[in-house]
Amino acid sequence: MRRRRPPRTRFLRGLAAATATAALASGVSACGGDAGAAGTGAGGDAVTVGAVSNGAARQTELTVPAVEALRAQLPAAVRERGELVIGVGALPAGFPPLAYLGTDQKTLTGAEPDLGRLVAAALGLRPVVKNSTWENLFVGIDSGKVDVAFTNVTVTEERKKKYEFASYRQDDLAFEALKDDPWNFGGDYRNLAGKTVAVSSGTNQEKILLEWQKKLRAEGKDIAVKYFPDANSTYLALSGRKIDLSFGPNPSIAYHVTQTASGNAPTRNAGSFSGAGESLQGLIAATAKKDSGLAKPVAETINHLIKNGQYAQLLAAWNLSNEAVTTSEVDPPGLPVTNS
Repeated sequence: MRRRRPPRTRFLRGLAAATATAALASGVSACGGDAGAAGTGAGGDAVTVGAVSNGAARQTELTVPAVEALRAQLPAAVRERGELVIGVGALPAGFPPLAYLGTDQKTLTGAEPDLGRLVAAALGLRPVVKNSTWENLFVGIDSGKVDVAFTNVTVTEERKKKYEFASYRQDDLAFEALKDDPWNFGGDYRNLAGKTVAVSSGTNQEKILLEWQKKLRAEGKDIAVKYFPDANSTYLALSGRKIDLSFGPNPSIAYHVTQTASGNAPTRNAGSFSGAGESLQGLIAATAKKDSGLAKPVAETINHLIKNGQYAQLLAAWNLSNEAVTTSEVDPPGLPVTNS
């Protein structure tokens, strides 16, 4: 019996599989250490979203003045230091469109560090982005070397024992279809009947898809589930109409849609579904050490960005508008311990 990987490992594996080919084609890699690159926000009110993104984002210049009422809520040590140390766990290879090395081979670009820079600007702080492996990211938070992580961390009840959260994006899976295919998921697994769907083995999305297949078979219907060795093979099967759909992490599909837009077989997002399953909308959140006093001011800052429209502009620039939240919450319900 195959041992199932933990959800974060499964997610990253699916995300990496769906983006690896495009990343390699772009020469994308990642570096460690500080990456608060010039031109992407340096404690002033100008932030460049989607800088050096290799076409994955529409570069957008945003003006984000500091808000003293938000800044006043910060822990004194952070406020007096004048810097917000932002953790990103994108080593070794990055995961576009969320976090990866830009075309200048030095700027850590992506929706995650860009949101961190917007938050820092609204708080009147200089963003210092530190890139590390996923495991070392949490070591950095635990040791106090990182103030807050913006790195696709799913809120779970288990993680709440050590960390506090400010939610900022839905944690979704999605279906990728050819642009000329009118099919849409519509939130109903029964719409998959008769379809051939590619999915990565051992991932959370495979688990959900196989559960839907079981339900359909009980109703006298079926899904044909296909597996391919890499993202390029999956796309070739989709463009050649050997499969109808690919099912994977919403961000990786958002990225791939931008990469196929000018090709012979452009694709589109044909519907999303919570990565936490039917009973809970999974949420991605800024992550800080428990009792650090950072989650509340960060959540209120994100809500300020939502109200002023900069949050929507950020997601639109990175083709992630379908993962928007209406409100940032402090420590929202997370995946239960049995599923986290």
